[in-house]
Amino acid sequence: QVQLVESGGGLVQAGTSLRLSCAATGRPISSYAMVWFRQAPGKERDFVSSISWSGAHTYYADSVKGRFTISRDNAKNTVYLQMDGLKPEDTAVYYCAATYAHPAAANKWADMDYWGNGTLITVSA
Repeated sequence: QVQLVESGGGLVQAGTSLRLSCAATGRPISSYAMVWFRQAPGKERDFVSSISWSGAHTYYADSVKGRFTISRDNAKNTVYLQMDGLKPEDTAVYYCAATYAHPAAANKWADMDYWGNGTLITVSA
């Protein structure tokens, strides 16, 4: 079992930056592709970004490409999401997840093996 806990959310103004962290316990995350999803109010949970086991390969939704950066530190058992140039439409609950799926295909919530409870980000205009 892997337990995931997200942190770093909050209320920020548009154009600013925020970094989310996802701390894992229970098992090393080096065996998993790690993924960030988000769910805006009244909408479905959407893929944001994924990262391969070593961190060598990253994937992004078009809506965040060029603004968000995913990274991981397997020694700390932690995954990060650096979010720059935040927009009001980035407002959502952000979830961290771990999956055995290939990171290039890890964009469906139903394929996740473990996930956290989420952290809320609100971006004001």
